[in-house]
Amino acid sequence: MTALPGVGPRFGKLMEKLAGDKVVALCWHLPTGLIDRRLAPKLADAPEGAIVTLTLLVDGHVKPGSPRQPYKVRCRDETGFIHLVFFNARPDYLQKALPVGEVRAVSGRVERYGAELQMTHPDYIVPLAELETLQKVEPVYRLTAGLTPKVLGKAIREALARAPELPEWQDAAYAKRQGWPAWRAALLAAHQPEGERDLALDTPARQRLAFDELLANQLALALVRARQRRQAGRRIVGSGRLQAKAIAALPFALTPSQTRSLAEIQADMASETRMLRLLQGDVGSGKTVVALLAMLTAAEAGCQAALLAPTEILARQHFATIEPLAKAAGARVALLTGADKAGARTAILAGLESGEIALVVGTHALFQEDVAFRDLALAVVDEQHRFGVHQRLLLAAKGQATDVLVMTATPIPRTLMLTAYGDLDASRLLEKPAGRKPIDTRALPLERLDEVVIAVERAVRGSARVYWVCPLVEESEAVDLAAASERHAHLRQRFGDRVGLVHGRMKTAEKDAVMADFAAGRTQILVATTVIEVGVDVPAATVMVIEHAERFGLAQLHQLRGRVGRGKQRSTCLLLYQAPLGETAKARLNILRETEDGFRIAEEDLRLRGAGELLGTRQSGMPEFRLADLAVHGELLAAARDDARLVVQRDPELATPRGGALRTLLYLFEQDAAIKTLRSG
Repeated sequence: MTALPGVGPRFGKLMEKLAGDKVVALCWHLPTGLIDRRLAPKLADAPEGAIVTLTLLVDGHVKPGSPRQPYKVRCRDETGFIHLVFFNARPDYLQKALPVGEVRAVSGRVERYGAELQMTHPDYIVPLAELETLQKVEPVYRLTAGLTPKVLGKAIREALARAPELPEWQDAAYAKRQGWPAWRAALLAAHQPEGERDLALDTPARQRLAFDELLANQLALALVRARQRRQAGRRIVGSGRLQAKAIAALPFALTPSQTRSLAEIQADMASETRMLRLLQGDVGSGKTVVALLAMLTAAEAGCQAALLAPTEILARQHFATIEPLAKAAGARVALLTGADKAGARTAILAGLESGEIALVVGTHALFQEDVAFRDLALAVVDEQHRFGVHQRLLLAAKGQATDVLVMTATPIPRTLMLTAYGDLDASRLLEKPAGRKPIDTRALPLERLDEVVIAVERAVRGSARVYWVCPLVEESEAVDLAAASERHAHLRQRFGDRVGLVHGRMKTAEKDAVMADFAAGRTQILVATTVIEVGVDVPAATVMVIEHAERFGLAQLHQLRGRVGRGKQRSTCLLLYQAPLGETAKARLNILRETEDGFRIAEEDLRLRGAGELLGTRQSGMPEFRLADLAVHGELLAAARDDARLVVQRDPELATPRGGALRTLLYLFEQDAAIKTLRSG
């Protein structure tokens, strides 16, 4: 950013925070509004409260009697007078900008103060000769603290001036049919709105730019997928012997979705091409069991399988589910995390290298260089949006032609599925395991907090476990921590040592210890920020209280609610909100009360909030679109996917003239890792 004139280190940092660290990121920072300065009335006709551009003769400077009073400059035209008002003024600057007896063009908002007209801190003061340089329609951009509209606007204009004419990467016939301008023309049009209509997401310029971004995303995924497909797979066929023993040891029958998903996975493993499959299932739908049965197929074929979890808590939880079933099947399973003692770790590494350990569950520790397998045939990645495409490939690289199964508990709308997992086939688990009872979900205003505490007291007396979730405030861990700590202190006054606290700033070992106390019943109430959102499994927990539920997304609320209702007892979820509720927040809480179907909830969330906020994309590893809004541009996404597939079929090396232009597109949208895939494929 500091390569742009007028952008020093301080402003550069602020712009990076706002838009990204490359100059092109400012081109993607599109206006959200506009200021129209075309109204140029005489003073007598100037409408109160309107933004106007006036041609004025400077009459005189009125210096303030005390520092608290404003500095005023009296100006006029042939129809009346106006005072330009400045607080904390620099008189020398104002005398230079507004010399008495000269004419100036002044733009800003006109107000009436008593009987006289005034304009406080005009936006622009220019000599009449420079009136043409004044932007008649000025785009308004989203800002961050410390950055002024003038500084950002100037930087964006500089960035746009550097945008070159580039070879066309769009399919010419499709672009013509859509009536889209060329790339640079679209970019300039999007930044130079002439009226409110030009800010709409469905203008030709905005649609063109959105399609460029979606095409870059889909082409990158298609290239990665094609490379995976080109690499020879191998057939992994099990006897079913170990699987049958594990299924016999299950306390319930497999659901129809589990049976179908397992059949799809086994068909992929038995084929000559590599498996790249997503197992998508709502909270508590039994993904880990399906993953284990797939891993046992690898073990039956004399190979090994690994399950990668994003946190130590989750790795231990998966291990707790898998170990007794693997033992019943007669397969040896190990747990590998960063916390392992040297001796235990050495023994596990030796077992993996010799092949004695058939199955391993672990964290990022599985990526480490000293981890070697005798024959890794299946890598299961419990994604939870924490691992990207390239991390999946890292684990797969530990074996020969390794099959990859990715699991996610976050229900993802179909449109987002294409953008995050377009390189994967998908299986869905639709039912919950037998015996799960519906969760009683209620929404209450925060004023009824005392009643909620009394209800929690009743539940605790009946030896229930209670989650109490405090909201996450964007970009402010300190505030999150304060909210959670305050609630923890408040509840401790009433419940004493039965209340635990867990938050994002704690070390893993501390978090694990608090969670272990809660799971074992040594504490009965767990106050938490959303670190408990994913994967924590305490069947005895039957009450979930979510404070400021209106601040959470639907999918996130659904994930949190899924922490209860995992045992045989009836469970309750209380959504506490700050009244009055906005329309969107009201709709969100109503949907949650109506249904527990995660897929319907995810589709509604997309409709209500748009994809950018949907899964907290910055935290989640989902692609974060700057120009495309999937709630509006869903059809363009499908077209981008089809176009990307065709390109990869016809020009897999991107060697044609259009292929060369598409390489530029991938660089523009920082998808150049896909080009590295081309080179290494």
